[in-house]
Amino acid sequence: FSDLQTERSYQKQPTIFQNKKRVLATDGGKEAKEKLPRYHKSVGLGFKTPREAIEGTYIDKKCPFTGNVSIRGRILSGVVTKMKMQRTIVIRRDYLHYIRKYNRFEKRHKNMSSLNPLFPSSADHSARL
Repeated sequence: FSDLQTERSYQKQPTIFQNKKRVLATDGGKEAKEKLPRYHKSVGLGFKTPREAIEGTYIDKKCPFTGNVSIRGRILSGVVTKMKMQRTIVIRRDYLHYIRKYNRFEKRHKNMSSLNPLFPSSADHSARL
Protein backbone atom coordinates (compact mmCIF):
# COMPACT_ATOMS: atom_id res chain seq x y z
CA PHE A 1 0.00 0.00 0.00
CA SER A 2 2.92 2.33 0.62
CA ASP A 3 4.01 2.10 -3.04
CA LEU A 4 0.86 4.07 -3.98
CA GLN A 5 1.80 7.02 -1.82
CA THR A 6 4.56 8.62 -3.87
CA GLU A 7 3.09 12.15 -3.99
CA ARG A 8 2.82 14.68 -1.20
CA SER A 9 -0.96 14.42 -1.08
CA TYR A 10 -2.76 11.24 -0.03
CA GLN A 11 -3.56 9.19 -3.14
CA LYS A 12 -6.97 7.54 -3.15
CA GLN A 13 -9.84 6.91 -5.50
CA PRO A 14 -12.72 9.21 -4.48
CA THR A 15 -15.36 6.59 -5.31
CA ILE A 16 -13.92 4.00 -2.89
CA PHE A 17 -14.62 4.31 0.83
CA GLN A 18 -11.45 3.28 2.65
CA ASN A 19 -12.59 3.26 6.28
CA LYS A 20 -14.74 0.15 6.19
CA LYS A 21 -14.80 -2.01 9.27
CA ARG A 22 -12.93 -5.15 8.33
CA VAL A 23 -13.90 -8.48 9.81
CA LEU A 24 -10.75 -10.29 10.91
CA ALA A 25 -10.85 -13.71 9.35
CA THR A 26 -8.59 -16.07 11.25
CA ASP A 27 -7.53 -19.26 9.67
CA GLY A 28 -4.76 -21.12 11.41
CA GLY A 29 -3.87 -18.11 13.55
CA LYS A 30 -2.99 -15.97 10.51
CA GLU A 31 -4.84 -12.85 9.50
CA ALA A 32 -6.21 -12.96 5.96
CA LYS A 33 -4.70 -10.27 3.73
CA GLU A 34 -7.51 -8.29 2.12
CA LYS A 35 -7.07 -6.45 -1.16
CA LEU A 36 -8.49 -2.94 -1.37
CA PRO A 37 -11.41 -2.57 -3.81
CA ARG A 38 -10.69 -0.74 -7.05
CA TYR A 39 -12.96 1.48 -9.16
CA HIS A 40 -12.83 1.08 -12.93
CA LYS A 41 -15.32 1.61 -15.72
CA SER A 42 -15.91 0.88 -19.39
CA VAL A 43 -15.57 4.10 -21.38
CA GLY A 44 -17.33 2.80 -24.53
CA LEU A 45 -16.57 3.93 -28.10
CA GLY A 46 -14.85 0.61 -28.83
CA PHE A 47 -12.12 1.05 -26.20
CA LYS A 48 -11.52 -1.94 -23.94
CA THR A 49 -10.61 -1.31 -20.33
CA PRO A 50 -6.92 -2.29 -19.93
CA ARG A 51 -5.94 -4.98 -17.47
CA GLU A 52 -3.65 -2.50 -15.71
CA ALA A 53 -6.69 -0.30 -14.98
CA ILE A 54 -8.60 -3.22 -13.48
CA GLU A 55 -5.85 -4.97 -11.51
CA GLY A 56 -3.23 -2.22 -11.14
CA THR A 57 -2.52 -0.03 -8.16
CA TYR A 58 -1.93 3.37 -9.81
CA ILE A 59 -4.27 6.24 -8.92
CA ASP A 60 -4.99 9.01 -11.40
CA LYS A 61 -8.08 11.19 -11.25
CA LYS A 62 -7.68 12.21 -14.91
CA CYS A 63 -7.62 8.66 -16.27
CA PRO A 64 -10.78 7.84 -18.29
CA PHE A 65 -10.79 4.24 -16.99
CA THR A 66 -10.25 4.80 -13.25
CA GLY A 67 -10.97 8.50 -12.76
CA ASN A 68 -13.90 10.86 -13.13
CA VAL A 69 -13.42 12.10 -16.72
CA SER A 70 -15.40 11.11 -19.78
CA ILE A 71 -14.29 10.69 -23.37
CA ARG A 72 -16.09 13.21 -25.54
CA GLY A 73 -15.52 14.98 -28.82
CA ARG A 74 -13.15 13.69 -31.46
CA ILE A 75 -10.77 10.77 -31.30
CA LEU A 76 -7.39 12.08 -32.52
CA SER A 77 -4.29 10.18 -33.54
CA GLY A 78 -0.64 11.12 -33.82
CA VAL A 79 2.95 10.05 -33.23
CA VAL A 80 4.51 10.14 -29.76
CA THR A 81 7.53 12.49 -29.77
CA LYS A 82 8.39 13.18 -26.11
CA MET A 83 7.73 11.42 -22.82
CA LYS A 84 9.52 13.69 -20.36
CA MET A 85 6.52 14.90 -18.32
CA GLN A 86 4.95 12.91 -15.51
CA ARG A 87 2.11 10.77 -16.94
CA THR A 88 1.93 13.09 -19.99
CA ILE A 89 3.20 12.62 -23.52
CA VAL A 90 3.62 15.00 -26.45
CA ILE A 91 2.00 13.90 -29.70
CA ARG A 92 2.84 15.30 -33.14
CA ARG A 93 0.03 15.50 -35.69
CA ASP A 94 1.15 15.99 -39.30
CA TYR A 95 -1.21 17.33 -41.96
CA LEU A 96 -1.18 18.95 -45.40
CA HIS A 97 -2.35 22.51 -46.05
CA TYR A 98 -3.47 23.40 -49.57
CA ILE A 99 -2.29 26.68 -51.18
CA ARG A 100 -4.59 27.61 -54.03
CA LYS A 101 -2.26 30.07 -55.74
CA TYR A 102 0.41 27.43 -56.36
CA ASN A 103 -2.01 24.49 -56.61
CA ARG A 104 0.13 22.59 -54.13
CA PHE A 105 0.16 21.31 -50.55
CA GLU A 106 2.58 22.22 -47.79
CA LYS A 107 3.42 20.09 -44.77
CA ARG A 108 2.41 21.39 -41.36
CA HIS A 109 2.28 19.91 -37.88
CA LYS A 110 0.82 20.54 -34.44
CA ASN A 111 2.12 19.30 -31.09
CA MET A 112 -0.43 18.26 -28.47
CA SER A 113 0.11 17.12 -24.92
CA SER A 114 -1.98 14.24 -23.71
CA LEU A 115 -2.39 12.30 -20.48
CA ASN A 116 -0.82 8.84 -20.74
CA PRO A 117 -1.38 7.18 -17.37
CA LEU A 118 -0.97 3.48 -17.94
CA PHE A 119 0.21 2.82 -21.45
CA PRO A 120 4.00 2.52 -21.44
CA SER A 121 4.51 3.64 -25.03
CA SER A 122 7.83 4.80 -26.37
CA ALA A 123 8.77 7.54 -28.82
CA ASP A 124 7.90 7.12 -32.51
CA HIS A 125 4.82 5.00 -31.77
CA SER A 126 1.36 6.02 -32.89
CA ALA A 127 -1.17 6.95 -30.21
CA ARG A 128 -4.89 7.70 -30.10
CA LEU A 129 -6.35 10.48 -27.96
